[in-house]
Amino acid sequence: MGTAQEVLIGAVMLLGLVGVSAPGVPGTLLCWAAVLWWATLRHTSLTWAVLAAATGALALGQVVVWLMPSRRIRESGVTWRNIITAGVCGIVGFFLVPVLGAVLGFVGSLYVRERVRQGGGRAAWAATRRAMRTVGGSVLVELMACLLVAGAWLGAVIAGG
Repeated sequence: MGTAQEVLIGAVMLLGLVGVSAPGVPGTLLCWAAVLWWATLRHTSLTWAVLAAATGALALGQVVVWLMPSRRIRESGVTWRNIITAGVCGIVGFFLVPVLGAVLGFVGSLYVRERVRQGGGRAAWAATRRAMRTVGGSVLVELMACLLVAGAWLGAVIAGG
């Protein structure tokens, strides 16, 4: 497998990570497909172990999201642009401050965007809580599952798997 293929697999993984917070984009499926593509090209025990772990983590994430109460984003007043921006900041935060940075980046971004939009701290915090209750929880669970898969894949690639 060449470097170009690994870069393409990484691009699909990144598209999946961003797609988690975008409506209509199957982000989880893209992350899993990237790991499947990588495992079928490499054929090592490490790659198959990463694929198995990724399948389990993503399936568990989907079950958790399915069990969470569904709410509509339109009713909350939160825009999809804010959710997508929060997802991107969560991805960046995950790699800057491993694992915990995803939550800090996601929630922090929602708060900052609402503070700019509404002008006050109390109103921004109320809007952030409302956004997290509406869609933030399910997006964050799905994003964390995909980030764990991306981290495992990246670790295996660096380890030479």
